[in-house]
Amino acid sequence: MIANVKTISLNGIDGNLVEVQTDITGGLPTFEIVGLPDTSVRESKERIKSAIKNSEIEFASRRIIINLAPASSKKEGTSYDLPIAVGILAALNEIMSTNLENTIFIGELSLDGKINRVNGILPMCIEALNLGIKRVILPKGNEREASIVKGLEIIGVKNLKELVKYLNKEIEIEVIKADILKLFNKNYKEEIDFSEVKGQENVKRALEIAAAGRT
Repeated sequence: MIANVKTISLNGIDGNLVEVQTDITGGLPTFEIVGLPDTSVRESKERIKSAIKNSEIEFASRRIIINLAPASSKKEGTSYDLPIAVGILAALNEIMSTNLENTIFIGELSLDGKINRVNGILPMCIEALNLGIKRVILPKGNEREASIVKGLEIIGVKNLKELVKYLNKEIEIEVIKADILKLFNKNYKEEIDFSEVKGQENVKRALEIAAAGRT
């Protein structure tokens, strides 16, 4: 049983298309991920197995091989959890594979099947748009940020069980549309400080020194 699912990887702020190729056969049970995955991607195997089982879906003992193509580029981060899980479920015929065309999947899984937000969603969605992708399925916590990118159908999902029902057309999920003017007219003075800025430690320290009067 073979299934192909698409996702986006990040190299700095540049997005790249990654095809998650899943092959499930009989034989000695194993679960391997190839295609230059880093430690966080290899660790996803246990998260994915638990998330599927805790979503009331049978996870039979099979030989599972996941290839992240192109294999020449390194794959980093936890955003591959969701596309790998979807690929496995499609190969097991738990998900309608015909409903995966022209769709990107992004998200980290918890052991209970919850889909957690990930970093870098905006450049991922921009690259998806540039590639002509029509739909992006991502964590509920990322949907507002992603909806800034016009021309994409943004679907935010809370957990794996909800996603399976949506892809099998058992439920509908509203497409998120952002109010750009409202978003950028927001007063950030009282709500956001340096704790909201990830990284950039040298820049933040320079600004703090300047604000203290030591220019």
